[in-house]
Amino acid sequence: MCNDNNNNGSNCIAEILNVILVLQQNACPENCLDSCDRPVLGGGPNCLICNTRPIMLYTCGCCGTPWSMPISKDSNANCDTSTTTTCSSVFRVEKVDGNCCTCRVLQDNPDTTSLNPYVATNSFFTMDLSCVCCIRCLSDTYVECV
Repeated sequence: MCNDNNNNGSNCIAEILNVILVLQQNACPENCLDSCDRPVLGGGPNCLICNTRPIMLYTCGCCGTPWSMPISKDSNANCDTSTTTTCSSVFRVEKVDGNCCTCRVLQDNPDTTSLNPYVATNSFFTMDLSCVCCIRCLSDTYVECV
């Protein structure tokens, strides 16, 4: 595991995901610095109130490619290059429990006229955060039905 040499038991990715989760639960329209752990979810030019800070996760030793998951709950769906399964690498933090994080898979919005770039799916996964070496935060947005 990547973070085995971290002797104090903390995980910076877990800490950031905890902050994102609290911010999403208390969405606020103020603007601040544009970093993953900025204090509040900001309203953008396309939405008045944002309720989601979409993230991308990168696992240790995966050649710099983002983690991706199927957008459906189909047990045969997987995201290797030999399948036609629709996958996404954009997620919404739903729960952080110690060093584990449960995320909802977000899908590109098929409605090209919508101001919201993502739609929620009913596909979830839980990841051991000691396997995550990098997090990328995307622009705050509003996602319906979350």
